[in-house]
Amino acid sequence: MPSFQTKRPVPYGPQAMLDLVADVEKYPQFLPLCESLKVLARNTDESGVETIVARMGVGYGPIWESFTSRILIDKRIHRIDVSHLDGPFSRLENRWQFQPSRSGCDVEFSIDYEFRSIALQILLGSMFDRAFRKFAEAFETRARALYGAVQNTPSADLAASDARQALRSPT
Repeated sequence: MPSFQTKRPVPYGPQAMLDLVADVEKYPQFLPLCESLKVLARNTDESGVETIVARMGVGYGPIWESFTSRILIDKRIHRIDVSHLDGPFSRLENRWQFQPSRSGCDVEFSIDYEFRSIALQILLGSMFDRAFRKFAEAFETRARALYGAVQNTPSADLAASDARQALRSPT
């Protein structure tokens, strides 16, 4: 089963990066192969975890496919988990984790996928593999475009997190 994982330091805070990756409606503007994206459902549970069900259309030249995914966004732990619901994959799971660091945050991205047929794997496999390897880079480029060359938000993100925690905790 094809898989890929990477860990990249970025000069932006974990909340800024999580917000950027969670803004799925913007993916067609910058994500490799992403031609369209439609949110089918969105809700937030009592613990604050947001669930998005979205259908993404991907293509390159005359080759085009679409698939539906469930996206779980947990801002408390700076993590996004994505799982396949339907489409050309028999398995598609990816995870984004945003860990605070002294210079911003470390963005960890991993993806495991398998096409539902050998023919699709032969036809689309190398194209998807190249695109998935460029995903983290595409989000980093998007962060620079939105937030500027350097953003000093890690301490602000941590301070805001500490403030939220202080408000929740009895003294």
